[in-house]
Amino acid sequence: MLRGLALNTRIAFTTLIALICGLLINSLYQLHELGTQIEVVVERHNKKIDFITQTQVAAHLRTDSLFRMALTEDPFERDAYFMEFNRAGFLVGSGRNALRSLGFTATEQGEFDEQTRLVTEIQSVQERVVDLFNADREAEARQLLVQESIPLQEAFNHHLASLRSAYQRANMAAQQRAQTTYQRALFLTLVFGLTALGLAALIAWRTLHRNRLKSEQIHQHLQALEYSRSALREEATHDPLTGLANRRLFYDRLQQAILHANRYGSKLGILYVDLDRFKEINDTHGHHVGDAVLTEVARRLTASVRDSDSVARLGGDEFVVLLTELQAREDYLAVAEKIEQALNTGTQFYGLDIDITASIGEAIYPDDGADEDALVRAADTAMYRIKATRTGERRRATRDE
Repeated sequence: MLRGLALNTRIAFTTLIALICGLLINSLYQLHELGTQIEVVVERHNKKIDFITQTQVAAHLRTDSLFRMALTEDPFERDAYFMEFNRAGFLVGSGRNALRSLGFTATEQGEFDEQTRLVTEIQSVQERVVDLFNADREAEARQLLVQESIPLQEAFNHHLASLRSAYQRANMAAQQRAQTTYQRALFLTLVFGLTALGLAALIAWRTLHRNRLKSEQIHQHLQALEYSRSALREEATHDPLTGLANRRLFYDRLQQAILHANRYGSKLGILYVDLDRFKEINDTHGHHVGDAVLTEVARRLTASVRDSDSVARLGGDEFVVLLTELQAREDYLAVAEKIEQALNTGTQFYGLDIDITASIGEAIYPDDGADEDALVRAADTAMYRIKATRTGERRRATRDE
């Protein structure tokens, strides 16, 4: 009888050890699978999204440099924009090289090859535009820019947006797989734990306690992952200094606003705000004062418009305001005047009295442009007209003195 009890005990504990080993092996395997899936989300898909975003922003800058070359008559400014054009081209190439280094599936390789074809066509057309500018054939350059370069750039942007959406969908799918893996691991852990509890309550209790700790760690990892993804989204769509929307997010909002206005027959407008003599502030007082001025300008711009409007920083000392649900041009001019008054209010920065003034150009959809690029160009052109007028007035005042 004792020998039978000992045999049953040995069998029970052998079974218990086997169950615990199975539990351990299964937990390690499932956690490994979960970790692999999380790594795919964080390290691969998000990196690819970042590189695609970098490429798209650089492509926008490259086309924007061509537009500015078309607008300016100053050869030195044109050379500066040409240098920006080349730098943006380098960023496009580096973004694509970084994306290629992460590796592709067969489908992704096909998409990338199509993108390469578009890039080759865009570079060829843009180089022709630059050659025409260098040959002082500006009318032909502008015509080529409008007829060929812009449509190719739009196709390239659409292709990048589709690729970014595909990776975002892949992110969501990987998260769902991770959640399924977690649920399966938890279910099997509970089954093995309850079975082991029937053989040895104490050992089973310790096993379940250990599993709860592991589950909490997994939950913390998932929370950290979500926080990391939120931070990446914020960094990709907002200006780090002022907290305003950046160029990419502004163009997305403007595109949606144009679609809404086109659907309901309403109007919208943008105000292009460029600070006057901001370079003097940086050169005279230092970049820390310049950064403080930019932050204060962002605050005043936001306070001068409605919550339904949008303020963005395009770069440097250039800001843009998106206004909706206004009909007459006088309404937009009234907002521009309100912004000028808000900016002209005296402010001290690090004990220095600094006057803030700005040149503001406006453009209205659909009067001044049928798409976002045309509106931005129109507002930018209007702003430069105002800035040129003010510069001339300051020069005349200086001569009179």
